[in-house]
Amino acid sequence: MKASDFVTQIRNGDIDVVEHTKKILEEVKKINKEYHYLTVISEKEAIEQAKSIAKNPAGKLAGLPVTLKDAICLKGIETTAGSRILQGYKPTFDATVAARIKKEGGIIIGKTSQDEFGFGAFSVNVGIGFEKPLNPFDKHRSTGGSSGGSGGISQKVHFPHISLGESTGGSIVNPASFCGVFGLCPTYGRVSRYGLLDYSNSLDKIGPMGKYAEDIALMMEVISGFDENESTCSDKPVDEYTKHVGADVSGMKVGIIKEGFAASNEEVTRHCRNAITALEGLGVECKEISVPTAIKYGIPTYYLLSTSEASTNLAKYCGMRYGKHEKLEGGFNDYFTKVRSKNLGQEAKRRIMLGTFARMAGYRDAYYMKAAAVRAKIIQEYKKAFKEFDALVCPTVSVLPPRFDEIDKFKVVDHYNMDNLTVGPNLAGIPHLNVPVGFEKELPVGLMIIGDHFDEKTLIGLGSALEGK
Repeated sequence: MKASDFVTQIRNGDIDVVEHTKKILEEVKKINKEYHYLTVISEKEAIEQAKSIAKNPAGKLAGLPVTLKDAICLKGIETTAGSRILQGYKPTFDATVAARIKKEGGIIIGKTSQDEFGFGAFSVNVGIGFEKPLNPFDKHRSTGGSSGGSGGISQKVHFPHISLGESTGGSIVNPASFCGVFGLCPTYGRVSRYGLLDYSNSLDKIGPMGKYAEDIALMMEVISGFDENESTCSDKPVDEYTKHVGADVSGMKVGIIKEGFAASNEEVTRHCRNAITALEGLGVECKEISVPTAIKYGIPTYYLLSTSEASTNLAKYCGMRYGKHEKLEGGFNDYFTKVRSKNLGQEAKRRIMLGTFARMAGYRDAYYMKAAAVRAKIIQEYKKAFKEFDALVCPTVSVLPPRFDEIDKFKVVDHYNMDNLTVGPNLAGIPHLNVPVGFEKELPVGLMIIGDHFDEKTLIGLGSALEGK
C-alpha cells in the first residue's frame, strides 16, 4: 500500500492508528533483532503520537510510520550519528524535518543505523559498539552506506513507511540502490539542514527513501521549503511533487553518461540499459553524453573538501562541551586525544587526519583550494549538459551489493572509489534519484537519474515512469 492510500484509510477510520502503530512496532523489533536497521526504537513516543492522531487524523502523513537517520535530531531521543562519542546525547529540540513530519501527522518510530558520522559507502564503518545493518535480500551483504539502516528498513518492512536518509557524497542513492528502493537526494538548500549533525556543511542534504515514487514525492512536499533557522535553505517555492507522479514523459531528452556505464560491471550495465530502452519506449529521446570532469576528478575533489569540513565539524566532540568526557587531567592535547581515541572509530580518525592535513598552512593552496576550483568546473560541466537535456542517467552504483567478506579485503581506496558515480551530483548540489530497475542474482540494481538544480519534479516524473517496468 502506498503512503497516500494508507493515510486515506486512517482518515476514514478504516485503520485504528493506535493498534496499527503497536503492531508495526512489534514487527520492527523482530526485524531489528535480525538485521540491525535501527539504533533506537522510540516506542513510547510513537504510541503517544498515535493516540494524538487518533483524535485528529489530519495532515499529509496522518498515522504514517517514519524513521530518521541517526544523524537527524529528534527531541528526547538518543541521537548519535552512529558514534560512541555521542552516546547518551538526547536533543532538546527537533530537527526541522522532524518537526514538519510531526506537524503533518507522521509517526516517528525510530532512528536508523549508519556509518559513523556518514563516513562510508557500505555501512560497515559503524561506531564502536554498534551493529552493521544487513542487506534485506542477503544478510551476508552490505546495505550500502552511509544511510544503510534507512535503505534496509525501507525495503524490509511490510507496512507503508518512509525513511529519511542523509547524503554527503551518495549516501541516499547508494543504499537505495543496494536495497532496491527509491531514494531522492534533493538540491542542496531544498530541505533544511537545521538539526542535522554535520559531516560536511557544503555537501550535506536530507532526503526520503521508500518503496514507491509517490511516497518520495509526498515526503518531499512535507520536508521541503524555507527555514529561517538554516542559512543555506532556499526560499524558492516548493513544487507539488505528487502531481508529477505518472506524468507524461514523452518528448523529454535524457543524456546517457558514457563514463558512468564504462565504470560499471556488465550485470549492472545490462539492467540500466534495459531501463533506458523502456524510457525510449515511452517517447523519451536518449542520447549519449560525456561528463569527464565529474567522473575523473570527483573522488579526489570530494574527499579533500568533505574531510576538510569534517575535521572542523568534529573538533567540537572533544569531551569538554560535547561528546563523551573523561576525568579532567593533564594538558588539553592529552585530554582531547584520550577522549577521541577511545570513542571515535578508525574511519572517523582517518578522515579527521586527512581533512586536517588538507587545510593546514602550507598545504591549503595545494589541496583544498585546487579541489574547490575543480568543484566549480564540475558544476559548470553539469549546467552545460542541462542546456541540452532534461535529465542525465547512469548506474547508481557500479557493482552489485558486495559480501562482507569481500569488503573486508578492500583497500581504503576501494571504499572511497565506490562513490565514483555519485560524488559528482553531490559536489554540484544537484538532485538525483535512485530508481530500482531489476534484479541480478536476486540482488537489486539501481539507475540514477540526475536533474538540474531544483528540478526534482522531472526526476519524480521519469522515476515513476520506470516504476514496475
